[in-house]
Parts: sequence; structure tokens; C-alpha cells
Amino acid sequence: MARSSSDHKAHTPFFSRPAVRRFAPFVLVTAVALIFIFENRSDVEIRLLVPIVTMPLWGALLIAWGLGVLACVFTVRRRTSRHSRRPR
Repeated sequence: MARSSSDHKAHTPFFSRPAVRRFAPFVLVTAVALIFIFENRSDVEIRLLVPIVTMPLWGALLIAWGLGVLACVFTVRRRTSRHSRRPR
């Protein structure tokens, strides 16, 4: 018995899907960054304008990584919203 077009969904390979192709580099860079962050466990002195704070290096790197991710999220969100309002 032949399948009708509504019964059969087109099978696309996992890595050829656009969302996966956009998300895979982020996952790879995040994994490498987190390994680098948690391997650095020594204490470090950081000057925050006037006070000097002593904290683990992994904590400072994790804060910097998180701020970088937030900056990327806001940049990508702003770029997509700007492109969605194109004049016709």
C-alpha cells in the first residue's frame, strides 16, 4: 500500500537542520570555555574601581563568560528584531 503525502514526513538529517547548525558552535565553544574556567582554581586579586577583591579565578572567569553570553544574546535578539521590520 502506498503512503500518502500526509502520512510521510520528509526525514532531514540531524546536523543539516538550521537550528542545530546554529546551536552546535555555541555548545562547542561553551564546553571548551567551561573546561578552561573550572581548571583555573587559584585565587586572584581583582581591583573593582577602588577596592581589591580576592576571589577564585574560576569565579571571575565565569562572571566574565556570563556577561559575554548576555551581550551576545542581546546583540542577536536586536539584530533579528531589526531585520523583521523591513519595509515592503
